[in-house]
Amino acid sequence: MNSQIIKPIVQSAVLITLMNFGLPQTAYTKTPKVGNIGESSVTNSSTNLPTNSKLAQEVVTLRKQGASGLEKFLKTHAQELKNPSPQIRAALDTLCQQRDCHASKLYWYTDLEQAKAAAKASGKPILSLRLLGRLDQDLSCANSRFFRVALYPNAAISQELRDRFILHWQSVRPAPKITIDYGDGRKLERTITGNSIHYILDAAGRPIDAIPGLYSPVAFLKQLQKSQQTISEYNKLSPEKREAYLKNHHQGSIQALQTQWLADLNKLGINNPPRLIESTRTNSTPNAGVAGNIAYAKSRVEMPVVSRIEANTPTDITDAATWNRIAQLYLADAKLDQNSLALIQSKKFYTNNQSPNALQRLRNNFETAMALDTVRNEYILHRQIHQWFVEGRDTVNVNQLNEKVYSQLFLTPNSDPWLGLLPSDVYSAIDNDGVRK
Repeated sequence: MNSQIIKPIVQSAVLITLMNFGLPQTAYTKTPKVGNIGESSVTNSSTNLPTNSKLAQEVVTLRKQGASGLEKFLKTHAQELKNPSPQIRAALDTLCQQRDCHASKLYWYTDLEQAKAAAKASGKPILSLRLLGRLDQDLSCANSRFFRVALYPNAAISQELRDRFILHWQSVRPAPKITIDYGDGRKLERTITGNSIHYILDAAGRPIDAIPGLYSPVAFLKQLQKSQQTISEYNKLSPEKREAYLKNHHQGSIQALQTQWLADLNKLGINNPPRLIESTRTNSTPNAGVAGNIAYAKSRVEMPVVSRIEANTPTDITDAATWNRIAQLYLADAKLDQNSLALIQSKKFYTNNQSPNALQRLRNNFETAMALDTVRNEYILHRQIHQWFVEGRDTVNVNQLNEKVYSQLFLTPNSDPWLGLLPSDVYSAIDNDGVRK
């Protein structure tokens, strides 16, 4: 079930509700399409970039050269990139394997073995993104879209990633899509449910740490820099001492989080704090509403749709007022830089509010949501990941760790092909529960 059509009973009210903080809501009609490519070949069926064009052939050649090929493209087309055409953008997205690469200028491997080879040759660690959907397509999962807008184009983050990491992404599964058909020729497309995570891996692909979900730009950069220090110390040790080092490191991280948590509570005078350890084990399949509220920023896009599909969907996170107070302490870290703001402004988006302050309100809402996600992801999800490393539970192999993360933290286990959107105890009165094959 990768796509679902909804014909709303209510017309404009649904559309207005779905605008939320207003990042691009409708899918581009000219998304570059690529197949399952390796690092040595590129398939592009976009009408903006014909496969047999000179530009497409240039991309095929430069893709084989890795990050150095991207640098050559950027130098060759420097003048055109000042105001890139759709064809140049499509070519760059295919070369980088990331949508909106003109803003981030990041080269991504899609084959982990080749990323490991590049890491070994360069002495750099790997930043491996796992997501629903594809990073080079518009309708990947919501958090990966936010990464492309708020994190990867950020000048400081982009420089850090280019200089100090080998980048890799892998799709966990396709991102479920919903099309809302208004019956008058207008359609609104959304992805729904799912989450994303960045893993820091050594050159052999062994997980060192993870950054779960969406973080503010400042917090994300700090996580990258901290992981650099960790892996530098890790690499200095003999193999038999590395596991003990990692356990001690993650135990220290838990203690540091606890110290910061208490400092935040004390600063705000909070006597009844939210729970930091939330139950992730259940005998039943998690529903999409519960899973969706784990990530607040993306829930603002998805919940209006999920709540219309599922009964008894929670519309807000627990202890929301207290979490919002804590998030305000870190709001300055969530400020978007000029590169991110330029990318947002370059994307087409619809709003009923055409006032001069509409974009500023959009920005404020998004930054507030990022700050909230940051504190919850760090204090709840990252804390649990640290604990798994301390216990040595499924943390040696990145695929096993990722399986655990998606099942127990993101509540979207592989055992549920419907991602919580097809509850067995809810009657729909639709033939075959609306399942179409």
